[in-house]
Amino acid sequence: MNNRRRHDHIWRYFSSAAALFCAGILGLLLGLLAWNGAHAINLDFLLMPSRDFGAAGGILYQMIGSLLLIGCAALISFPIALGTALYKSEYLHNPFWQKATHLLLYGLNGVPSVIFGVFGLIFFVNLLGTGLSWFVGSIILAIMILPTITLSAYQTLNGIPSIYRQSARALGLSQWQVILSVVIPQGCGGAFTGLFIGLARAIGETAPIMFIAAAFSGTELPGSLFEPVVTLPTHILALAQQATDPQALHNAWGAGCVLFIFVIIFSYLALWARRRLTL
Repeated sequence: MNNRRRHDHIWRYFSSAAALFCAGILGLLLGLLAWNGAHAINLDFLLMPSRDFGAAGGILYQMIGSLLLIGCAALISFPIALGTALYKSEYLHNPFWQKATHLLLYGLNGVPSVIFGVFGLIFFVNLLGTGLSWFVGSIILAIMILPTITLSAYQTLNGIPSIYRQSARALGLSQWQVILSVVIPQGCGGAFTGLFIGLARAIGETAPIMFIAAAFSGTELPGSLFEPVVTLPTHILALAQQATDPQALHNAWGAGCVLFIFVIIFSYLALWARRRLTL
């Protein structure tokens, strides 16, 4: 008994030390980002366009470009992901195909983001000749976050007690009426949770859009679907290449801090959706 208790104490101390170590590293990184970034952020920095390849000015167009990309990606991916989750939950009952679709979704979710960028470059830019296009970038980001939304929505839909569906059918509702009146209202929380988690990831991605959607400088707001945009991740990358310039490095810290704030906002919205929108 004493040996068992001793082992429990050892593992508890080991896990606590590991958790503190990880939290310390994360706190150090966030502290450096907040300390250096806060000195660069002001109203002019947020509302002015960049100049001199980003070394001067602000990040207005970069913020708008990033939000435009992920906003369009959300509009594309959300209905497709919700429809896929509904099909898996309500219509796909074959165990083999359930496992196959699970494997496909988890595999797609694990694909490195640069692969999506290379696919977009080959298919859209080279084969279709779209050139640098923010809309194509949104499509690629939508494909990238699609499995996250689908899996989150499916887990929520699959967790709805069967008594709800049986009660609705006992009242005479058809299959699609059960889906509209029972399944979707109770499962939308999981779909929105996955959406916000996916957007928190997508807004910080550089590789998927660097080849197909983003320009590093000299671009304002796009006037059509097939024009490039400037984004926060590519802007930070461009400034990092000018690290010998103190002003460029100063702006890079500020842009990084703003990008981190966007990630925190979407992560909080995911937590809010899980708590508030799940019945």
